[in-house]
Amino acid sequence: MPSEELIAEHVLEFPGGYTRTTGPVIGRFLTELRDGRIVGVRTAGGRTLVPPLEYDPDTGEAVTGEFTEVGPAGTVEGWAWVSEPRAGHPLERPFAWALIRLDGADTALVHAVDAGDVRAMRPGLRVRPRWRTGRTGHITDIESFVPEVTRIVSPVRTEYRVRPGKSLARFLEGIERGIFLGCRCGSCGKVYVPYRLSCPECGVAITEETELPDTGTITTFAINNLPDPRAPEVPFVSAYILLDGADIPMIALVGDVPAHEVRQGMRVRAVWVPEEERTASMSNIRWFAPTGEPDVEL
Repeated sequence: MPSEELIAEHVLEFPGGYTRTTGPVIGRFLTELRDGRIVGVRTAGGRTLVPPLEYDPDTGEAVTGEFTEVGPAGTVEGWAWVSEPRAGHPLERPFAWALIRLDGADTALVHAVDAGDVRAMRPGLRVRPRWRTGRTGHITDIESFVPEVTRIVSPVRTEYRVRPGKSLARFLEGIERGIFLGCRCGSCGKVYVPYRLSCPECGVAITEETELPDTGTITTFAINNLPDPRAPEVPFVSAYILLDGADIPMIALVGDVPAHEVRQGMRVRAVWVPEEERTASMSNIRWFAPTGEPDVEL
């Protein structure tokens, strides 16, 4: 007959805690932790060990007894992410166990890093200790290390008022009426929109005003992935549009078409806000939308 398996359960426990003496090296390290400092010990070869040891791990010789303050900041050299902390872990939320070389140290210290997200962890990450308020002289006096602040989000808002000059005011008068006003140079014959008072090529004054249609062709464009309150959606397209009859393009948004379908040579038409909502502003044009006409060869 098979013999029955013999099992004996044993529990090793020290209800009052296991007490041991620290010695002069570890004792100095823990005392400094209690006071909010981190120290290392020097070896005969000039290296600084953190946490301190009573001997040089390379030579086996006793350390010098010379202590020096290090950190408190340091650099993560390696790490392992703990997605489900267990009882006894330093944090109740996901964290990383990391090898941290404190500034001024020649060896790395193992401790927890409260990075908030695994994506924040990387070799070379700069961290600093987060101290407990009631310190007792234990490695847990450092609750955890946390990343240094390297980026902040600052809300930015600027309000300003623009007083248009004579040419821009005339152009916006046309926009309020739902038309594009351009001008034709009497010397070179080029048509410019928006309206201007002199020809940038010839340098002569422009006196001839001309009305342009609200249709044109996309000459070049950019797909934007950052939100813009004027845009119909994200991603959206901003494009240079050459109005029919004009010689230089103007920049505007493109809508009513998926961003990836916009192309050079696409024919577009301005989409206006209702007439009763119009003011002397470019916001009268929501965007330009495809007309459905065949593309134009640029």
